[in-house]
Amino acid sequence: MHKTFQYADKKTGSYYVTGSGPVVVLLHGFGEDGSAWEHQTNYLAKTSKIIVPSLPGTHGSDITHPLTIESMADFVHALLVAEGIQKVVMIGHSMGGYITLAFAEKYGDMLQGFGLFHSSGLADTEEKKEARRKSIRLIQDYGHDTFIRQAIPGMFANRYRTEHPEKVDNYLHRAMHIPGATLIAYYEAMILRPDRTAVLKQAQVPVLFIIGEEDTAVTMDAIMPQTSYPTTASIHILEKVGHMGLWEEAEESNYILEQFIRYCNHS
Repeated sequence: MHKTFQYADKKTGSYYVTGSGPVVVLLHGFGEDGSAWEHQTNYLAKTSKIIVPSLPGTHGSDITHPLTIESMADFVHALLVAEGIQKVVMIGHSMGGYITLAFAEKYGDMLQGFGLFHSSGLADTEEKKEARRKSIRLIQDYGHDTFIRQAIPGMFANRYRTEHPEKVDNYLHRAMHIPGATLIAYYEAMILRPDRTAVLKQAQVPVLFIIGEEDTAVTMDAIMPQTSYPTTASIHILEKVGHMGLWEEAEESNYILEQFIRYCNHS
């Protein structure tokens, strides 16, 4: 069921909710909307209540200015308040992981556990910031369609792109519906976000790490040291997978998430 709520000076937020049981929030990443989680939503709804927000600027959710990682964490909090929910397990893919960490920093008492799915607690390096600025200029000069066709396929591992070109095209088609202004706002928010590895070190709840062996956006070298920070961590490496394990290895991802959610609700 698609629902809406009011937040931040009468802005409208949109989200999808299905299933019943312990509450799980799935946060999508850059270049996505909530439909990126479709494989997980259908599976996890058998045992949990699944909430999938469309983050500001996507699929019916008004964008706020300025848009920051922290304001998007506030957006998720406002949604949960509107739903009357007090405890959740939260999983964030890529940029959604940055938002999850910001949420944990500010509203940690609401979390039974959280997960970084191809994501990191580190701030951008100067090199990464410049790469994002270059992408912003590409969107401004040539349009977001050109940017998406150039940048998005590289999020998938080579094997998946070769074996499932139709699925990559499907993902691209969905990304085309995200306004260029939203993509730019997301980039600017990611550039400005601080290091939040301290949130991992201070976590009092289980933390899930799902890592793509061939992920070039959030590399194994960057994320593996962070897996030692939480007191309780569940660590999974998806072999021959890039940045899109939720699609590239949907079945394995579903099983990992299901087990983590069950653990968080019984630990």
